[in-house]
Amino acid sequence: MALFETHYYSYTLGSNITLNVIIPTPKSGEDYHMMGTEAPYLYKEGIPVLYLLHGANGDAFSWMRYSSIERYAQDHGLAVVMCSAENSFYLDLPYGLKYKTFFTEELPHFICSLFPVTKEREKTYVAGLSMGGFGAWYLALSRPELYSKAASLSGALDIVLLGESRKAEGHSNDRWNHVFGDYEEGTTPPYDLFLLTDQAKAEGRPLPKLFQACGTEDFLYENNQSARRKMEERGMDLLYEEGPGAHTWEFWDTWIRRVLDWIDEA
Repeated sequence: MALFETHYYSYTLGSNITLNVIIPTPKSGEDYHMMGTEAPYLYKEGIPVLYLLHGANGDAFSWMRYSSIERYAQDHGLAVVMCSAENSFYLDLPYGLKYKTFFTEELPHFICSLFPVTKEREKTYVAGLSMGGFGAWYLALSRPELYSKAASLSGALDIVLLGESRKAEGHSNDRWNHVFGDYEEGTTPPYDLFLLTDQAKAEGRPLPKLFQACGTEDFLYENNQSARRKMEERGMDLLYEEGPGAHTWEFWDTWIRRVLDWIDEA
């Protein structure tokens, strides 16, 4: 496994950014006594690539610090790209930086230009946890021509319902409005995942396969049930799974392995 910590200037974000890229190496793993001297680096066809998104208050190092994603990526022969997005929910912020544009336009171009990863939609995937779970579905549904599969772990998926819950609980809207903007009550905001699904279906665009998992003790469990119902009503190709667990790295480290197995499936 090769790990690259990369720093470069993003013209979309107007600042220097940090990202981590895992590139699997052939027949190595961690069993060094099994390593040969003639393993070929067959990178010509392009390695399948997963854009792996962090949650709120996380960064490009979160998955590497708290999970064994490096080992899992090596085992699956999968390139993994991790990049910081602050607490943007991976949106083009109404009064700030354009993270959706960065993740769907600039970043894939940069990665495909420097690393031996595929440019094929069928071998390009996106996944994330919590805020990144929303981000994974949001990027895939707003730009479905880019990703064949999108996975959410403990995702904040029904964002309208979450906003209503916050309001009912008396939370301040200052930080929320900075990310999502202020939209009229009773209207559907443009980043709503179900609106994006309806629009993509109406336009005849290719829709990604979706994976969703949430712990039964997670505070976003009911939010995930709402999202599941709405996606199933729309006939989406959705695999839903759940198990014991809360909003913790113990859950996510376990379930990212299930995501990688799902990615490998036809």
